[in-house]
Amino acid sequence: MSQVVDAMGRYIEKQLDQEPFQRDDAFVTAQIDRLDSVLSMFDPEVKGLENLPESGPYLCVGNHSGGIYTPCMWAFLSQWYRHLGPKQPAYFLGLDMALALPGVGSLYRRMGGVPASEANATAVFESDSPLLVYPGGDYEAYRPWEDRGKVDFGGRKGFIGLALRHAVPVIPVTAAGSHETIFVAIRGDRLAASMGLDRIRVKVFPFSIGFPFGLAPGFIPQLPLPSKIDIEVGETLDWHLRYGPEDADDPEVLDRCYEEITSEMQATMDRLRERNPRQDLHRRQ
Repeated sequence: MSQVVDAMGRYIEKQLDQEPFQRDDAFVTAQIDRLDSVLSMFDPEVKGLENLPESGPYLCVGNHSGGIYTPCMWAFLSQWYRHLGPKQPAYFLGLDMALALPGVGSLYRRMGGVPASEANATAVFESDSPLLVYPGGDYEAYRPWEDRGKVDFGGRKGFIGLALRHAVPVIPVTAAGSHETIFVAIRGDRLAASMGLDRIRVKVFPFSIGFPFGLAPGFIPQLPLPSKIDIEVGETLDWHLRYGPEDADDPEVLDRCYEEITSEMQATMDRLRERNPRQDLHRRQ
């Protein structure tokens, strides 16, 4: 298994050893309507776009759901890009594995995806462009079914230090309903660790239940379950006004900001799930 992981690591490294910024504005414009069509089965709604800053760099922070599908991410991207207009490029940090996959990696890159790194995030902010991050990564995207209503960044606080070092506004983007599209039986974080997958920045080896494969590794596509997706862009968090770059490495400040944003996003998710007419099951929990 170690040799397989090492081979995968070499392949991913080779795929990532290319120009990180490959966003294609014409491609983005052409894909927006297609995204809306593909996602129509989830009847996505994105509210609060007026809360986004009118200009300058800023950091959108979202909760990651839906496994390999992450329909809420694509639903937000289509409306975000449409809101910004073609003259304002925007980017999102992607998982190394996703960016290395044949076909998928090219799609991500042309849509504005860049490998997750401090250097790439810095380059986005220095170009006065906004950036979208999902701190929970694969750990949150494959949380078990019983935790589908939870915001779970797994204690990851790197995005907070990033925002403080660059003094950029932070805007929470909360999605509900997206994690109902996949039935995750187990996250498989311990299994992933025992397999050495952390060497390729993969933290989970999940198993999901679905059609047509029944119980299968969560990375194998199955038909997504029906759900309604609601996304709400929250008001700007004023960390850039309360703290300075010197606070980026202060554990107390990081903990305080982490608690603030996760609590606010959890409250928003609870509210979105409660009002969702197609989630009666959730209200009976």
